[in-house]
Amino acid sequence: MRAKVEGFRRRMEPWLRRLLHLYFRFARSMTLGVRAVVLDKDNRVFLVMHSYLSGWYLPGGGVEVGESLLEALRRELMEEGRIELVAQPALHGLFLNSHVSRRDHVAVYVVREYRQDGLPEPNREIAACGFFAPDALPEGTTPGTRLRIAEVLDGKPRIATWR
Repeated sequence: MRAKVEGFRRRMEPWLRRLLHLYFRFARSMTLGVRAVVLDKDNRVFLVMHSYLSGWYLPGGGVEVGESLLEALRRELMEEGRIELVAQPALHGLFLNSHVSRRDHVAVYVVREYRQDGLPEPNREIAACGFFAPDALPEGTTPGTRLRIAEVLDGKPRIATWR
């Protein structure tokens, strides 16, 4: 009897796996996001506070359909901080199911070369933003943001992780 049950399970498992894959593919597509650790010449980090979330975060957001990671990063930095990339940013890491964002996959870049035309005025998306010393981050800075800043400043690239 046990062999029959085991045989049935082995035959059904691939079908069940395909069915679940299709369900998750259409019910909730995977999302991809980008974040940036933007450092000024004094190693202060740029953080944003969104009007629809509590806490301070690294600037960034979602990658639109047909958009590359760098295009999304350029767009998000310009929207959230009036920051224009001057050179290719370094990839800090790819994070799955992380504290950086609510997205499924997040690419975190380190930006050291940029131009900024002043800080943006608060708007419907960004309630506040600014540069902060790593040892004096504002109250409400999220644990994931603190972790990524510490990794970057310690020089520990994390190309892939499950945190």
